[in-house]
Amino acid sequence: MGSAHLRDLLASDALPQICIEKFGTLGRGLIAFSKLRHCKLMRRARHFLLLIVVSVAIASGAWAFLRVKALKRQALRQSDYLSNTTTADADLWTRSMEKVKEARGEAEGAAVETPPELRHYSDRHWFLATQVAEVRKFNVQSCQDFVDLAAMIQRGELVSLPAVTDTYILYGVGAKAEDGVFSRYQDGHNIELYDEPELRDAYGRLESTHSKLETEISRLKTQTTALKKGDRAKQVELQKEITARQQELKANEDDKALLDQSYGQPETRQRLLSDYASLQALAKNFGGRSYNLNDSSDRQAIRVSLLSTLKPEALKILEEIAKSYHDKFDRPLPVSSLVRPEQYQHTLNRVNRNAVLIDTPPHTTGLAFDIDYRYMSGAEQNFLMTELARMKGEGRIEVIRERNANFHIFAFIDGRRPDDELITASLDEATLDKSDESKETNHATNSPATGPSATKTPAKVTPAKLRSHDTKSLAKVASKSRTAKKTKTNSNKNNRSTNSRAKNTTSKSKHQYRKR
Repeated sequence: MGSAHLRDLLASDALPQICIEKFGTLGRGLIAFSKLRHCKLMRRARHFLLLIVVSVAIASGAWAFLRVKALKRQALRQSDYLSNTTTADADLWTRSMEKVKEARGEAEGAAVETPPELRHYSDRHWFLATQVAEVRKFNVQSCQDFVDLAAMIQRGELVSLPAVTDTYILYGVGAKAEDGVFSRYQDGHNIELYDEPELRDAYGRLESTHSKLETEISRLKTQTTALKKGDRAKQVELQKEITARQQELKANEDDKALLDQSYGQPETRQRLLSDYASLQALAKNFGGRSYNLNDSSDRQAIRVSLLSTLKPEALKILEEIAKSYHDKFDRPLPVSSLVRPEQYQHTLNRVNRNAVLIDTPPHTTGLAFDIDYRYMSGAEQNFLMTELARMKGEGRIEVIRERNANFHIFAFIDGRRPDDELITASLDEATLDKSDESKETNHATNSPATGPSATKTPAKVTPAKLRSHDTKSLAKVASKSRTAKKTKTNSNKNNRSTNSRAKNTTSKSKHQYRKR
């Protein structure tokens, strides 16, 4: 019997009786081997199948957990939006959300055509510089943190917007609002706000945590010393734990040092206590509701309410756009962002690359707002962009279409665009560092209107003129900006050179003195 034929018989898992008679013990052994091989293959198949089932179950569980968590966050945000509304308003909010998200018909599937007015200028900093120029023109107050924002509301500089109206809905405003203790934002640091009893509790928590960490580090070091020399793996593991606890200890000491620095001086201590008292006063009656600042859910809710505000001049623009959109499509305009303190900008920056971090971000003034177009059809987007381009042509707003599904709109207070000289003077302040410049490139980058003065002539400027208007002016502006920067750079180089020569001279004199 050939070897190939024997392999076929083995693979069939059923050798005929003749094999047993012919090969005797060898035949029976081959049959046993074949059955054993078959059993092993079946066990492997079952193990593989079990692994697939377990993996699918784990993935499904993880998806379900994340989905429930997302729905819970959405429900919490919805409850924050509707906390001050009546039952009728809550029903309106639900119906409005359904209209925003509902599927669009094929008739609305027009190609999106971004007009030049909603694209970047050739000098990409001109867009931000225009908004900074408006801030300079009217000396607009910006807000660093929620305490500043609350003060602006109390002074009547900002007005609260309802969560929903017939023409617009706040969709995503305050979506990243946190529930932690309120703090002052200074020099990139958060200084938590307390009253006297809470301040004592904060110091007590820091001291307790510090003591526990020191005890834990001491225990881990004792365990490391007691190990045998050959137990290298355990030593590495313990050293990692020690390093982690030491980092926590350092963070604890830094927090205490910041608290000492902030509350250690009578003047700053009194100012911080006063800031917290003013925030508590607002929380007792804000928008017809009382908030408990010792409750995390209330802290998050009041942050959402604070973020649902805007300057009257910007609100007028928003309402005009919303009415036009609603009249045309019978849908509420989804507004995704209003005022944002710089402190909140940094929170958003972790997830939103368009949260610009310059000295005066536009949203910190209350003059800027965003419209979400992610659910809009091509026809809806084109209609909105035509309206926005018209307003920009009239000199009433600055606007851009962002790639993160938002239109960014900035309202000019007197309905007139700042002049080019003031915009030019604001270029340095509007220039981002390299890390932020990469964020700014997330805006639409198709060929823009070619001149910074693209909308200089209100009402009469047409899109065709905008594409070719004042190219020389832009080149002149860019040249001025580069010359100023070059002069500044050369000045710095000369200063460094002078300082270097001075240091060399001093060093030489000291050397000669030592020789004497």
